Amino acid sequence: MKPIKIAENIYWVGAIDWDIRDFHGYSTNRGTTYNAYLIMDEKITLIDTVKSSHKADLIARISEIVDPKKIDYIVVNHVEMDHSGALPDMIELIQPEKIICSTMGQKALVQHFHREDWPYEIATPGKDISLGAKTLSFLETRMLHWPDSMFTYVKEDKILFSSDAFGMHLGTSERFDDQVDPAILLDELTKYYANILTLYSPLVKKLIAKIQEIGLEIKMIAPDHGVVWRSNPMMAIEAYDRWSRNEGKGNALIIYDTMWHSTEKMAKEVANGLQDEGISVKLFNLRYNHRSDVMKEVLDASAIILGCSTLNNGLLPRMAGFLMYMRGLRPTNKIGAAFGSYGWSGEAVKLLNEAMTEMKFDLVDEQGIKVKYVPETTDLANCVELGRKVGQALKEKK
Repeated sequence: MKPIKIAENIYWVGAIDWDIRDFHGYSTNRGTTYNAYLIMDEKITLIDTVKSSHKADLIARISEIVDPKKIDYIVVNHVEMDHSGALPDMIELIQPEKIICSTMGQKALVQHFHREDWPYEIATPGKDISLGAKTLSFLETRMLHWPDSMFTYVKEDKILFSSDAFGMHLGTSERFDDQVDPAILLDELTKYYANILTLYSPLVKKLIAKIQEIGLEIKMIAPDHGVVWRSNPMMAIEAYDRWSRNEGKGNALIIYDTMWHSTEKMAKEVANGLQDEGISVKLFNLRYNHRSDVMKEVLDASAIILGCSTLNNGLLPRMAGFLMYMRGLRPTNKIGAAFGSYGWSGEAVKLLNEAMTEMKFDLVDEQGIKVKYVPETTDLANCVELGRKVGQALKEKK
């Protein structure tokens, strides 16, 4: 693929990873992109690089425009290896005058590559860097989602190079939001926020407020993954604003794992109780649904109901793994409940409730429902009633 012009004298020169299907535990079924951008000016500037495996693509695209050795500056918005893996080789090739990064970015680069002799320049918020016709300004975005993260803004073009924020794992030959099905964009934007940024929602909320406070005019958002938002950048900003406030849609999820289908039977009856109360509900069997896809649904859900059989005085492995994953992301403002079957000890429901209490979910039943071996008619009726309790709690919360 050729480099793609995104604005006057600004080009996408990144790489497409069509094959990646796992990003440290996050399923990337549509692949991803590693976006890098070249600004042609008196001081030619490269914004971010790519994963080391895709270095040749980056060099080839830059070379279509200019000899890479003529690049003057490299901006490092984020040090994670999918964006900086090719950086040492690019520095060796380019020999840049400046490597522009945040204070924490410099520390992270030294810790990753052990090169204190590189020509670092700290991108101080409020201090602009002139490239000639274009001017760069910077906004520190610590912990969105690494300590080193920052945004770079081209004042004349009103383009925000947003690092990992407002991005998505989407491998596509199309580079712009108006070239891709909006349903796919929202699906992947949601999944990215749910699995990468949920933990940092309070910081996202502050960032959105900061952008509004300083009146930053944004014509285009160019993230490090996925499409460039040239047609509707506010779609991404408004979605982040909504998600950062942890406002569910009044619906419920039943997330469960089952050994011999007893817990599955219980899950279906809990769903019946929710439907009796007019609540929209989805069931996710962890045997068939990847944790990152489930977390995408958790982002907008108002109630989370967990079900699991007991195994060896604990949880089934898939549920244990999902709980660890979800606790790390810390979703908030949820109603919770638990149920499950067991053979002789029955600790699973207690463990599920403890996990939800730790996450500060509002439990509708602190005991939950546990059933020995196979549920009887009375047990299933109790499951229906649990669903109704959750449904009533949701309606009271509105």
